[in-house]
Amino acid sequence: MILDGIKIRDQILAEAKPRVAALKRPPGLAVVLVGENPASEIYVRNKIKACHDLGIYSEKYSPPTSVTTAELLTLIRQLNQQDTIDSILVQMPLPPQVDAGAVLEAIRPDKDADGFHPYNVGLLVSGAPAPRACTPAGVMELLRRYQIPIEGQRAVVVGRSEIVGKPMALMLLAANATVTICHSRTQNLAEECRRAEILVAGIGKPAFLTKEHIAKGAVVIDVGINRITDPAEAAQIFRHDEKVLANLKTRGSLVIGDAHPLDMAEFASAYTPVPGGVGPLTIAMLMMNTLHLAERRQA
Repeated sequence: MILDGIKIRDQILAEAKPRVAALKRPPGLAVVLVGENPASEIYVRNKIKACHDLGIYSEKYSPPTSVTTAELLTLIRQLNQQDTIDSILVQMPLPPQVDAGAVLEAIRPDKDADGFHPYNVGLLVSGAPAPRACTPAGVMELLRRYQIPIEGQRAVVVGRSEIVGKPMALMLLAANATVTICHSRTQNLAEECRRAEILVAGIGKPAFLTKEHIAKGAVVIDVGINRITDPAEAAQIFRHDEKVLANLKTRGSLVIGDAHPLDMAEFASAYTPVPGGVGPLTIAMLMMNTLHLAERRQA
C-alpha cells in the first residue's frame, strides 16, 4: 500500500478551513528567511501559498545573509509582541555566524510554529499539549488516517535529529509503540532495522536503507529528501530503468528518499513514496500548529 501524503494533506486542510473561518481574525504566521538559499526559498514559497489557500495571514521577513544574531533577536522580539502574529517560523539553516539556538529560544513558546522551543520539547516529553515538530506530527497523522496500528508495535527510528528523529521517537512512544532509535554509531544497523514493524528513515542519505534493513511486511516511513544528479548513481539505484534515467536527463536531478525505492516497494506492506509522501504533511502540520496557537490565543 502506498501511503499518499498529498491525499492526507488535503483532508487535514479541508478540516481546518472552517475552523480558520470561525475565528474572530485570521491566524497569523510570520516566516523569517535569511539569505538566498534556493531550497529554503521553495519551502517558504510553498508555506506562504498554503497560508493563502487556507485563509491564514502571513508575513515574510528576508534579512540578508550577513545578518547578526543580535539583529535577528531584535526581529524575533518585535514579532513576539505583534498581536496579528500567532506563530513564528525561522527557516533553517541559518548562516554560520548566527547562533541558531539563541534565535529559536527567543521565540515565545506560545508562538512557536515548529515546536522546536525547549519548553515545547519538554511538554512533548511529558505528554502535555504543545506545538509539535511538523514532520513527525505529519507522520503520526498519516499512520492514524491509514489506520496503521502503532500500539504494541516495534518501531525503529533511524536518525536522532532535533527536527525529526527525537520528536518522532517521542510521539511513537506516546502512542504506545516500543521504540528504538538508531544513528551513525549504532552497531549492526541492518539487524536493528529488521526488527521494526514500523521503520522511520530520517538520516539524509539517499537510498541508504536497502532490503537488508527492511523486514518483509514492515511499514516504511521515508522522511528523507535528497537530490541526486549523477546518472551513474541513479542507474545503480533504479537498476538502469530507462524511464527514470530519461527523467533525470530532462530535469537535471531526481528527488529520492533515505530508503531504497525499489527495495522498499518490494518488501514493505505499506510505505511513503518520495516525493509525495511525508513532505506534503510537513506544511499541513505547520498550518495546524498556527491554527491551534491562534485558537488558544483567541479563546
